[in-house]
Amino acid sequence: MIMCRRATELMSLRLDRRLSWPERVSLRFHLAMCGACSQCNRQFELLHRTGHRFDPERQEKHSS
Repeated sequence: MIMCRRATELMSLRLDRRLSWPERVSLRFHLAMCGACSQCNRQFELLHRTGHRFDPERQEKHSS
């Protein structure tokens, strides 16, 4: 099982690129076992969605 530090790295990487199959499996297993990392993952996802919502470059592309 991966440690919390590695799980956090994978959560961050997942926002930038597709994780490999072993990385996805390791992260999913860790998140199933670790409540703190599950909460952290939800916060990462919320921040990512919120950031996209308020990204001026993204809004310009959609309004053109």
